Amino acid sequence: MRIASLLASSTEIVAALGLTDNLVAVSHCCDWPPQVRTLPALTSALFEAQTAREIDDAVRAKLAGQDAIYALDAQALAALKPDLVISQALCDVCAVSGAEVSAVLSGLDPQPTLINLEPFSLGDILETISLIGDAARISDRAAALRASLQARIDSVAKRTQALPGPQPRTVLLDWTSPPFIGGHWMHELITLAGGEDVGDTAGRPSRTTSWTDVLALKPERLVIAPCGFPAARTLEDIAGDPDAIAALRQLEAQGCQLTVFDGNRLFSRSSPGIVDSLEALAHWLWPDVHPAPDIESEMGPVRPLSALAR
Repeated sequence: MRIASLLASSTEIVAALGLTDNLVAVSHCCDWPPQVRTLPALTSALFEAQTAREIDDAVRAKLAGQDAIYALDAQALAALKPDLVISQALCDVCAVSGAEVSAVLSGLDPQPTLINLEPFSLGDILETISLIGDAARISDRAAALRASLQARIDSVAKRTQALPGPQPRTVLLDWTSPPFIGGHWMHELITLAGGEDVGDTAGRPSRTTSWTDVLALKPERLVIAPCGFPAARTLEDIAGDPDAIAALRQLEAQGCQLTVFDGNRLFSRSSPGIVDSLEALAHWLWPDVHPAPDIESEMGPVRPLSALAR
């Protein structure tokens, strides 16, 4: 079976199902596992921006003008003759729109099978594994992967249930300039890991906020994991944002513990890596209760804010 995956999370699912060799093309964001980086990229971004603020401004401008954010190489897709195409219908800001992919595929003969993924919760993410497994005719393998991930989630939940004392007031940001409070499955990750979700994200998508509002939430733990940014890039962005530096200094002075995680590999992708994210968050919140996960990811604590400001 020839598979074209048009988003990073589905590429990770395909790989976890042992189908990496079946991939004939991916999106420009697909980077895991490393071997997929040599495959043809069928999508590209239609804007040039470097910092988080520039990206946000460019995306908002395109959305206001109803312009496409990403391009799909329809000719290359047709030439590759995939049997299965995996796209998404969740977020037009994150990947090429499902509507555009459907329109392109409607003109192909024969038409490949199309799966549009739109998970909103941890359960939905596990369900996407079953959807892809069924489409690839490896349902048993998908069921085994899903069960193993559920078992890891359950283990975290069991340890959290036995935690002593109050759970720390926790906020997770998935963008910094401007700050966004992470939604979708972030509420589940925070509460399962042993934090109190004071960002009130249950059943909500990510939303724009301000550093003033973040301060008003009085978090005791602040997680920063911007979508698509590794930790080093996030630290560079924060260093160039006086508002962020001032807010983080104030939070630190109030006793809030801060950390930056790899937002490219963790938290934002609806793939098996979301369980790695849960385990990493749980360990950071309660290191004496939850063991450190064995993951390949760039993550670590924020450096001293005085160093960021220089």
